[in-house]
Amino acid sequence: MTGVVLLSMGGPDSLEAIQPFLYNLFSDHDIVRFPRALQKPLAWLISRLRAKKTRHYYQIMGGKSPQREQTEAQARALQKALGEGFVVVVALRYWHPMTEEALQKLSMYSPKRIVLLPLYPQYSRTTTGSSLNEFDRVFRRFFSRGTHFNLTTLRGQEKPYFYPASLPLHRVNCYHNYPTYIRAMVENIREHLPDPKGYFFLFTAHSLPLSIIREGDPYKIQTEETVKLIMEHFPGVDHALGYQSKVGPTKWLEPFTQDLLEELINSGVKRVAVIPISFTCEHSETLYELDYLYGSIAREKGVDFVRIPTLKTHPTYIEALKELVLQTISSCENIKGIS
Repeated sequence: MTGVVLLSMGGPDSLEAIQPFLYNLFSDHDIVRFPRALQKPLAWLISRLRAKKTRHYYQIMGGKSPQREQTEAQARALQKALGEGFVVVVALRYWHPMTEEALQKLSMYSPKRIVLLPLYPQYSRTTTGSSLNEFDRVFRRFFSRGTHFNLTTLRGQEKPYFYPASLPLHRVNCYHNYPTYIRAMVENIREHLPDPKGYFFLFTAHSLPLSIIREGDPYKIQTEETVKLIMEHFPGVDHALGYQSKVGPTKWLEPFTQDLLEELINSGVKRVAVIPISFTCEHSETLYELDYLYGSIAREKGVDFVRIPTLKTHPTYIEALKELVLQTISSCENIKGIS
């Protein structure tokens, strides 16, 4: 039996869960690097303050984030695609089901190997990196006695870890330029916008503090490459990439999506297709920011505003995830055979 763990951020599943969800997020040193002694007290304070404002977002969205349900639907679809010999579980980073719950469920099947598969196509230490680090911490606690084996990646790089013997752990770091993923994005756009003629494609991704990018995080470069590969299928269509969801006073990746949208409207653009590029499920950044805030700005100005949905369980995306699982297992087995 091979265990597959889908890694994603998660979201509050009720209005009461907003503050603890935010506390977990701001307690994450991979995202917010407060002095460690102050991390949790500051996380408590910020989550208390932001929960009051954020509550309004989720009320508009129906009282919760749909991310858990949509991620679990992705897990069921991938389980069906992989078939017998695999069990797929969900590990959300900041709200249930969290990593420990995923491991508890997985342990019931006594897997012979585990594949860690992020639902973040582009790598960042704040997303994939944080989820992998959390899995590592929980896995170490989960198994108190461990021996050496190799942790390998899709690209065949090996790194020694100490975990239970005979339980290989493999991970997919990113797939921002993976052909089947790109095909899924292209198909999804065409399905919701059969005739793109006359539309401006406004891609949008979650922003990051510039300090993280300057430290070598590949997120910006990978996001730009994803957009480039998608646009090769739409010759003659104008496009731009913006960033959203800035938090705090520090300098973040720009241009901001809202600023770009307003510039396009002011320049006379009448048709805009907004395409989330770093999200594979719906949550506050898409349902509130894109649909409610940006959509209202566009519609008030008489602009034809089309928001392309996230991939969710799009068949070609599920096929991409299946291929990634099988390829990383094959890659790691080949390395073992060579050594």
